[in-house]
Amino acid sequence: MKQLEHIIARVIKTRVTIVVVLTLLVIVSSFQTLSKLSVDNSLSIWFLEDDPSYKAYIDFQEAFGSDEIFIAMFPVEDAVGAKEKQRLLNLHEAVDALPYVETSFSLAKAKYPIYTNGHIVFDELYNPQRSKKGLKNLYSKLDGVTNQLVTADFKHQFFYIQLAPTPLIEGNREIIVNEIKRLIEKEYSNYYLTGPPVLNEAYSLGIYKESMMFGVLTVLVITIMLLFLLPSRRYLLVSLLAVAVPLTLLFGIITSLGFALNMISMLIPTILLVYSVSDAVHIINIYHKEGLKQHNISQIKLITLVVRKSLTPCFYTTLTTFVGYFALYLSPLPAFKNMGVFTCIGLLLSFFLVYLIIIIGFSFMTSSFESAKPPLNFNVFSQTQLINWTNAVTSKYKNVIIMGFSALLLYGVYTVFQVNIDTDSLDLLAEGRAKQDLRYVESKLNSSSRLQLDISAPSGKKMFNKEALILLGAFQKKLQSNPLIGNIVSIVDIKSFLEARTPLLVQPSVSEVDIKKTFASIHNSENGFFKVFSEDCSSAGITVSFKEMKTSQLEQMLFDIKNDFNSVFAEKDYTLKINGFAVVFAQLNNFILETQFKSFFWAFLIGFLCLLVFIKDFKTTVLVLIPNVLPLVILAIFMSLFDIPLGVTTAMITPIMLGIAMDDTIHLVYKYKRVKGIKGTSEKRINSAMTYTGSALFSTTIALVAGFLIISSSAVPSVKDFGLLCAVTVSAALITDIFYLPALLKKFDS
Repeated sequence: MKQLEHIIARVIKTRVTIVVVLTLLVIVSSFQTLSKLSVDNSLSIWFLEDDPSYKAYIDFQEAFGSDEIFIAMFPVEDAVGAKEKQRLLNLHEAVDALPYVETSFSLAKAKYPIYTNGHIVFDELYNPQRSKKGLKNLYSKLDGVTNQLVTADFKHQFFYIQLAPTPLIEGNREIIVNEIKRLIEKEYSNYYLTGPPVLNEAYSLGIYKESMMFGVLTVLVITIMLLFLLPSRRYLLVSLLAVAVPLTLLFGIITSLGFALNMISMLIPTILLVYSVSDAVHIINIYHKEGLKQHNISQIKLITLVVRKSLTPCFYTTLTTFVGYFALYLSPLPAFKNMGVFTCIGLLLSFFLVYLIIIIGFSFMTSSFESAKPPLNFNVFSQTQLINWTNAVTSKYKNVIIMGFSALLLYGVYTVFQVNIDTDSLDLLAEGRAKQDLRYVESKLNSSSRLQLDISAPSGKKMFNKEALILLGAFQKKLQSNPLIGNIVSIVDIKSFLEARTPLLVQPSVSEVDIKKTFASIHNSENGFFKVFSEDCSSAGITVSFKEMKTSQLEQMLFDIKNDFNSVFAEKDYTLKINGFAVVFAQLNNFILETQFKSFFWAFLIGFLCLLVFIKDFKTTVLVLIPNVLPLVILAIFMSLFDIPLGVTTAMITPIMLGIAMDDTIHLVYKYKRVKGIKGTSEKRINSAMTYTGSALFSTTIALVAGFLIISSSAVPSVKDFGLLCAVTVSAALITDIFYLPALLKKFDS
């Protein structure tokens, strides 16, 4: 006690110096944040560089071309007129000159094969001199390609821009998207633009806007809440400083180290602001209560008493919350790792600076407590009456409460296994131009993303023999029956087209040599956007296009593709490689599941050990831990009832909520332990503890729920779900703390 009093006296003595230093740090951090804060939604934040699937994806881009592809759709009067062809050619010339563009493709560049004199030549597919009837007839025979270049009514054209491989363009997406839009607008006043680069840039812009909005809303809501939660308006300024300073310094650290915001870390400001408020309210409420009781105590002794009474529970609440976030570091996803590390740094800063700022703030205040009252209050609501009522209910109906909540706990455990694991890519994007353009393009094109299937023979023999071509045709027919697949382009389309126009190619007299000679004359550069075979003809390529979909649907589509391949090709004779971002994205479900189980296991284990050290009694620790698991299973029930899946944003929810749920429990149990020396039953002790800490429990829960409801106001569906689920879980944690926990302690902790 004396040593603590000495430390506090030193802090107060050097308070002016500390204030000056903190002010300078805040100014530097604010400048650093404003000048360097950026958004990173690149693929590398979701997958480690040495991850096999990520490396395979990058290697595929180097070999077959990037699937970072813009898709532009132009509404036109006559898609096959000479004027429209020239506009497309003008755009090709401008776009192909850009250093980060690998190639572009449209009807103006497309060609079709003609068999003559034993080999194949190519002619322009877009010939305005042909009649519309002739063009429609020609296009219908190459519908796999032409459906992706022009609509059947000739009222919409499609234009593709393939960028350099992902690692080369990730840092310049904003510049690239704006430049592409500028070039398109030179030729077309009305257009729709989508594709991975557009969607990624829309994600990043949305993250930046929402993080700013969350910050402003959180500060506003916290200020209003503090007017209700604080015993006097004189505590308002010190509370706001205790909340704002740690967050400002944290973002100064983040930006100084070169890190950027992403869809996960954008939630850090709101979470830390609310957490800091919770600690500040606890400390200030204790200070005011002790000030009302201790009339003749000096200010330093009063502050020392408050710090001594609040330090242990606040330390353990910080520790359990720290554990919940640090468990995210065990995730295989870099975005979660960064979220865990930086939130933990923020928690430590908050814990230290909240005490430092509040101690200095108290030192500037007078010792007048009697006249103090909350700046705002509801006259119809009395926390004291509510606390007394809950104490009476948990005493009278403790058996009923234990049975009811325990039954809910068991049902919730069952429900945990009913929650779906899924990420809908569209739920990562807010409503706006990018999402509207995507929907409209997909309604006309029936796709917006693509995969590249690479089929080869292990023996290294050429793929263009009679057997291989027949098998490819059978495989493609199966793929076309898959409802998840939109368009397919392969050598089979060219083969069918040639056979329809040149029946001699399908005569029995045609030899293997003739077939190889015929198809080997097709070169990728003629229609380079679709890779129908490798340069040495040892592998055949099939381009599969599809709409944006959920990861569960992607998994199903990939599973179906592999099954279809195995049903047609002999495994010992042919191999299949599926390449593209969708292959990597589909693995998110496995990573999410791994994050949930690994992070929750360690958070639970370390949380239990923290409680055991704190409580120093195994039986009581178990009794205390049970109510902290209940909010998590209520979360599972809620997700199951409303069909909310575990996705990329909600994957971190259980370890975080476990840590937060323990906070109020620790404050309550700390006071319960402190009154154990008082003569009386466990019922009297828990009632006394509830009376002392009940108002703080309500205050912190209100602050947390308000903060998470701010997140639930997000225009991004997946972020909105995260905020709503957290608000529900925190509310459930309060209910279990004021009903289930007291009932258990009154019944079993004799």
